[in-house]
Amino acid sequence: MMPLKSLVRGLVATLALVGVAAGVQARPFDAIKKSGKIVIATEGQFAPFNHYEGAKLTGFEVEVAEAVAAKLGVKPEWKALSFDALLTGLGQDRWDLVIASHGITDERAKAVTFTEPHYCSGGVIIAKNPAIKTAKDLGGKVIAVQTGTSYQENVKKVSAVKEIKNFPQDTDARSALASGRVDAWVTDKFVALKALKSGPDAGMKMGDFLFIERIAAAVAKGNSSLAGEFNKGLAAIMADGTYAKISTKWFGEDIRCK
Repeated sequence: MMPLKSLVRGLVATLALVGVAAGVQARPFDAIKKSGKIVIATEGQFAPFNHYEGAKLTGFEVEVAEAVAAKLGVKPEWKALSFDALLTGLGQDRWDLVIASHGITDERAKAVTFTEPHYCSGGVIIAKNPAIKTAKDLGGKVIAVQTGTSYQENVKKVSAVKEIKNFPQDTDARSALASGRVDAWVTDKFVALKALKSGPDAGMKMGDFLFIERIAAAVAKGNSSLAGEFNKGLAAIMADGTYAKISTKWFGEDIRCK
C-alpha cells in the first residue's frame, strides 16, 4: 500500500498536470486577428511544398498559406521543425496552424481539426527496378518511407512487404533508394516528379499510385473559428486566380482537388 504522504504528493502532482493541460487553449481567430499575427508550423524539408532555399523558407504550401493570411489580414510567423512534432504542437498551443502536406485520415482527425484540402495527390511507388510498379510488386521488398506519414501507414497495409524502413526526413528515404539500401520508396507524386527531374541519372522510375489522398492544413481540435476563417481565405484565393498562379509556378498545373 502506498504511504499517505506519497499518495498526497502524487495527487497534488496529478492535479497540477491537469491544471496545466486545462490552461492550454488554442487561440480563436478573433485573438489571432487582434494580435495581427498567425503562427504557422511546417517541416521545411519537403520540396516543392515546404523547403528552404538558402535561409528562405519557401514552397507551394508556404506561398498558399501566406496568400490566405493576407486575405485574413494577419502576418504569418513561421516555425519549421520535424514532421512528427507538428500535429502534437497544435495540442500544446505552440502554434496556430500546421500546413505540411498532411493527408486527411480518420486517425489524425481524432486529434486535430482539418481545414478544407488545399490540394489532392497520393503516394506513388518509386524504384530503380522497372519491374516494381504496383502494390503487388512490393511483395518481398524493402520499402523506404518517412516516419509518421500516410505513406508509412499505407505501406503497412501491403501485407507481403518484407520490411519497412522509416526515415526522419523524406529526403533520407529517397537517398536510401538511390544508394540501393531499399528496393522502393513511397512518397508524394509531386515530390517524386521533382526528384526524378532533378536527378535523371539516379535511375529511379515512377510506378503506380499506392493510394490517393486529400491534403489539408490543420488546427487544434475544435478550433472551428480559425478553421472556418482559413477556409474562407482559401476559397478566396482559389476564386481570384491567386491559387492557380501559385500552383502553376510550382507544378505547371492547378493541383486543387477536382
